[in-house]
Parts: sequence; C-alpha cells; structure tokens
Amino acid sequence: MYLKIFYLYRSTKKHFMELSTLDYSFIIVFFSLVLGIGVYVSKKSGKNSSEFFLSGRTMPWWLLGLSMVATTFSTDTPNLVTDIVRTNGVSGNWVWWAFLITGLLTVFVYAKLWRKSNVNTDLEFYEMRYGGKPAEFLRKFRAVYLGVIFNVITMSAVTLAAIKIGGIMLGLEPWQTVISAGLITVTFSALGGFKGVVYTDFLLFFVAMGGAIGAAYYLVNIPEVGGIQALMENENVTSKLDILPDFSNKKALITLFIIPLAVQWWSSWYPGAEPGGGGYIAQRMLAAKDENHAIGATFFFNIMHYALRPWPWILVALASLVVYPDIASIHEAFPNVAESKLGHDLAYSAMLTKLPSGLLGLVLASLIAAYMSTISTQLNWGSSYIVFDFYKQQVKPTATEKELVAVGRISTVVLMVLSAGLALALQNALQLFDVLLAFGAGTGLIFILRWFWWRINAWSEITAMFASGIISIIFKLTPLGPYLFAAETGVFPDWAEYLFIVLITTAIWMAATFMTQPESKGVLRGFYKKIQPGGPGWSKVVKEAAADNVEIINTKEKWSVPSGITAMLLGCVLIYSIMFATGYWIYGRTTQAMVLTVVAVISGVLLIKAWNRMKDHIL
Repeated sequence: MYLKIFYLYRSTKKHFMELSTLDYSFIIVFFSLVLGIGVYVSKKSGKNSSEFFLSGRTMPWWLLGLSMVATTFSTDTPNLVTDIVRTNGVSGNWVWWAFLITGLLTVFVYAKLWRKSNVNTDLEFYEMRYGGKPAEFLRKFRAVYLGVIFNVITMSAVTLAAIKIGGIMLGLEPWQTVISAGLITVTFSALGGFKGVVYTDFLLFFVAMGGAIGAAYYLVNIPEVGGIQALMENENVTSKLDILPDFSNKKALITLFIIPLAVQWWSSWYPGAEPGGGGYIAQRMLAAKDENHAIGATFFFNIMHYALRPWPWILVALASLVVYPDIASIHEAFPNVAESKLGHDLAYSAMLTKLPSGLLGLVLASLIAAYMSTISTQLNWGSSYIVFDFYKQQVKPTATEKELVAVGRISTVVLMVLSAGLALALQNALQLFDVLLAFGAGTGLIFILRWFWWRINAWSEITAMFASGIISIIFKLTPLGPYLFAAETGVFPDWAEYLFIVLITTAIWMAATFMTQPESKGVLRGFYKKIQPGGPGWSKVVKEAAADNVEIINTKEKWSVPSGITAMLLGCVLIYSIMFATGYWIYGRTTQAMVLTVVAVISGVLLIKAWNRMKDHIL
C-alpha cells in the first residue's frame, strides 16, 4: 500500500525525493517482517483479553525495556528535539531530560508496587485504592479522558510528524500520508495485540536506532557542513552547544532548567513519564514475569532513552542550522509544503533529503518504524482502557473474553481514525508538547503520594484532574492568559504560567482532600495488605488495624523507599553523566568528557551496591 502511494504521486510532485530500487527493497522487507509478526501472533493474542493486552504476564525485562524505548522513539521525537535545539539550543532539551527523575523514581520505588497490584490496567488501581461511587467515576472518566482524549492528542502529534516527513521526503499530501502511515500500523496492532506490539518493537528499535545513527554520521559529513569540527565552529552553531543554559540569561535559566528540574518532573502527567508510573509504562510493568523483571525493564528503558538516544538527533539538528539557518530557507527549498505546517521541526526531514540511496531507504524505514512502534503501543494501551475500564466495567460486565477482544480490535481502529483527523489540524510538535504539560500540571504529586499516604482519596484525583484542565483552558484559550503572562505586556513573566497552574491545582486538590471523607477502613486495610507500601504515611492505618486485632502487615521487609530514593539519585547521576560525557566527546572537549566518564563509573558502582542492598536478586 505504501509503495503504491509513493509511485502514484511521483508524477504530480515537483519537490520530493527519488527512491531507488534499493530503498524500496529495504521498505518492502521491513513491512513484510512487521506484518508477518502481527499475523504470526494473532491467533494466540486473540485467545483472551489478558493475552491481547498483557501477553499473559510472561514478558522478560529486556524485551519490555526495548519496547518502551521503541515506543518513546516516535516520528515526532527527532522533530521535537530539532525544534528545541534550533530554538533554544542543546540546553533546551532539559524540558524533557528532567523527566529522568520521575522515570527513575518509577524504577526504584514504584515498579515493584505496580507488579504487586496485579491489575489489568493502571486505572483498575483506582477501585483497589479507593472505594464507592467516586472511585467508579474516576476509573470510568479517566478511561475516556486518557484512553481516548489524551491518547488521541498524543498520537496526533506522532502522525503530524509523519505528515511533515511525507510532505518533504516524498511529496505527499497530508491526507495521503495519514492513510498510508496508519493502514499497516492499525492492521498489525488489531491483529497481534500486545504481544505483536512488543515483538515488532524489538525489530523496530534496531531499525530506528540504526537509521538515526547512520543519518547523523552522514549528514554531519556532507560538504555543506564539513565534518564535526567545522560544525562545532560554525557561527550558527556555537551559541547552541551548551548543555547547561546560560546562567546570566534569567528567563532561559528558569524556563529551561530550574522549572523542569524543580517542578515539572513531579508536577505533570505526561505519557511515558508519569510520576509514579502509569499509562503504557505501567502496562509493561504489569506484563512482566515478576517484580524483578518490572524493575529491570524500567531501568533498562531509562538508560537507553536518555543516555543513548538524544545525540544522533541533536547532531542532525545542529547540522541543519548550517544548511537551513531559518524557516525561510526551509520554505525556499521545499515550496510545496503548506505554510500552516512550516516550523523549525521541519529541518530534520529537510536534512534527510540529502541522504544517498540505500541509507535513505534505511532511514525512511527507521522513521516508519518509529511511527509504528509508538502508534501501535498507544493504540493497544488506549484500547485496554476502553475494554477493561469502560466497556467491561460500565457497559457489559458479563462480556465474554471473545467479545472483549473484538471490542479491543474495533476501538483500536476508531482511535487511529480520530488521531489522524486531529493531526491534519495541527502545526507543530512543540506546540502540542506544551499543551500536554499544561493539562497535567499540578496532578503529579497525587500519583506519587497515593501509594504512601492514606489520606489521599478519590476526590483528590477527581478535583486535581478537573482543576488542571479548566485552569489550563482558561490560561491558554481566553484573554486572561495573555493578560497575565504575555511575554512583554503580561502582569507576570511568561514563564510563571506553568507555576501558577501547578500551585492553583495543588492548592485546590489539597483543600478537597481535607474537605472530604477519607476512604473507608476496609478499603485502606485491603490496599495495605495487598501492596505493603509501608512508611509513616500509613502508620495511622496500621495502628488502628492492630488495635482492632486486624493483621494487615504480612512482610518483615524494611521500608524500601529511602534506599529507593538513594538509588534514584545515583541513577540520575549515572545516566546524566553518560549522556553529557557522550556530548563532550562529540564536541571534542576531552577534559569535561573524561571527568564525566569517571563520575559515571563511580556512580555506577555505588548504584550496584545500593541496588543490592534493596534486593538480593534483581534479574
């Protein structure tokens, strides 16, 4: 289907890339393998809902870890990084680098808790942790809110990136890209279920990484750029190289570094980096063989995601500043691209047009792989919410396993159609990233505390969810936002907008928590007995249970959170050191690179020791 579309519109477009037979061969082989995997596992995946959405909870850590990495490497990721680097320099990436903190908090504190819960989705957690009608409402509403609305928005950003790549590299109209890009993805996702997604992710990861590294190496060495040394010395690039923001630039320091590190990582709900784990990350932890494999998978993911992947994209983004120094130069080179889709994120696709035959096919296959891995995961995860948390829970509790699988497949197709429609209306990925951050601002602390503080109740989450959404809409879509936070004329600095949303949302849900009744003793004791969270936040519940001669403590293990936080901090030092040492080696700054390499080795040794104290055997 893809190849037919490529050929069909070749004659009607003046600005596109010529694909050779070798390029098409790469793509044909790739598609054949992906579809083959989907068909191969379809029979087993369709046996029951547990197989379709969790693969029977038998997955090893390394396969789940690679699947998470492949999922977070989507077509919009290089575009987003390119947009950030061209706009704010390399240091601008702290807006997502900061999420490593919550990622490692999930690894060392929450992964084992999620696997212990043994729920089908992270939303099922609500009726284990909370009780009554509020818990039912929360589960039902979040199934639609996250599984459909949030999920569709996220997938539309990925599809938007595919639209831009298709427009620049192949001369395709947006609707042509949407139809062709979604067809194979939705087919193997609906057929293969979670197992098909994870197995194809294994293939997609290596294709995507091979393409990204190959593209970076070639594009840095094209004549216009002149190699790595010339790139580092180019006047358009030198001001963009700093890994840390300019500390004399107050606004850049606050927006790109202080807010992400001090506030954003814990305050915001963002797919793939949820405080306390959630979404498709939780889905993979729940699919793991046991707690040890859940921990191993999430740690492996964070190492690969942050330490390994950013630099190929950053190098292409820096090289693009030499070839296409501004948006006008991109438009001049690609006049067929609609003005509504023009932005700095287009520079990545523009650079790829300079790749030679063979490598072009590999890179194009890698971008398609990135798209498919993300979309297939989002489709399966979103569909799991619709099936378990809405249809089975609210519509038809007596539904058969065969019926649940059928609903899962139908909802997979519907989600794909909705996200494709929204993608056609969007302009750039960074725009959507900002919106998603704003909508989740202020809710993250609940997801951290609900495991370790008995007083958090269903109304805490309901209030936070609505408060964050309403406040974000008011600030983003009404005149009040510009009045308060306009860059030059606002009452407050524009960087304060996010902080205001966080503070107001947090104040509202904290007030709601203490203004409403706590969860019942039966709910709280049942949760504690199953999960064994420990810690001072549950001391009141434990004491009252003991006074009533109810035994809810079934383990003699020490509270693992302090050692988990120690391991989290050491893990952050390790991964940041590796990531930035890699950058300095590339820059040719040997001294900084060697110091950070030594720091990485020391922190790695200390982390192993801390990890061993937490658990005798991890993997």
